[in-house]
Amino acid sequence: MPDTFIDYYDAMSSPWTYLGHQRFEKLAERFNLTIRHKPMDLLKVWSVSGGLPLKQRAQQRQVYRHLELKRWSEILQRPCNLEPAYHPVADRRACYLVIAAMQRGLDWSRLTNAVLRAVWVEDRNIADHATLVAIADENGFDGKALLAATEEEAVKAEYERNTEEAIRLGVFGAPTYIYEGELFWGQDRLLMLEYRLAQKHGQPLDGFRFG
Repeated sequence: MPDTFIDYYDAMSSPWTYLGHQRFEKLAERFNLTIRHKPMDLLKVWSVSGGLPLKQRAQQRQVYRHLELKRWSEILQRPCNLEPAYHPVADRRACYLVIAAMQRGLDWSRLTNAVLRAVWVEDRNIADHATLVAIADENGFDGKALLAATEEEAVKAEYERNTEEAIRLGVFGAPTYIYEGELFWGQDRLLMLEYRLAQKHGQPLDGFRFG
């Protein structure tokens, strides 16, 4: 029998996570998979895998990234501010906020999407604690309680475990999905992930076209 869970490594400031989040969630639902959500320290992952923060990348790479964001926003019909007011932004506290929600059995996916939209649609600063409280409140959570929970050692420890686990498994960017030990990097690999899931679950593959 195929696995009933899938691992999801991401960061709360990643535009690619934002563009793929809801599509990935629907894909997991279609195949009855439980998502094991693992917000991670993307800067640390990059530091050991050859990645660079945006402003340190070659100019041509920055230009092409901008072009790809524009294309994907158009293709997916998802609004995306290509030059958000607060990016790059420190997202550790936002990751803690989502982990705190997860540990309390709350709707972490809704909160994740709201935090990502705050950066890439609403021009809000997710490094600001008051902003995180407001985002949580607006989406039906107790923002002050969740923010207070971000100081808990259990929350911080889970974030560190996620990061170390990601590095050990060969993750080098966000979002990354791992199913039955196979790594899929980037929201643009969701079609490949869908193909593998259909294959594993005995669904027809005739509709897939890769060129």
